[in-house]
Amino acid sequence: MAKLTIEEIVAALSEMTVVELNELVKAVEEKFGVTAAAPVGVAAAPQEEEEVQQGPTEVSLILKSVGGSKVAVIKAVQAITGLSLIEAKKLVDGAPVAVKEHISPVEAESHKEALVAAGAEVEIK
Repeated sequence: MAKLTIEEIVAALSEMTVVELNELVKAVEEKFGVTAAAPVGVAAAPQEEEEVQQGPTEVSLILKSVGGSKVAVIKAVQAITGLSLIEAKKLVDGAPVAVKEHISPVEAESHKEALVAAGAEVEIK
């Protein structure tokens, strides 16, 4: 029997239907006594380690103080929250206060930059 190259095997597989590929997998499993399914415990372990290293998935954006330009901060809060001008002013007047809660760290950083540019002191928790 002639030895097939990897390219020839890949070409043959690409021409097979899903049913034919399924039959091929079953035949290989029976012939060599192996299984094509990945062990669940092994696949889950690296993912859990990744989640621990990534940090929190939800954070809160806290307005600590308004700073020098209250109007700019109110407008920034209004843009971030979608509140009316009066509601945004009430929120800013209540500092320290949570501007947004349960948001992604990426979104929080983006909003923090906008508020800091407006002159506010902001914290992400």
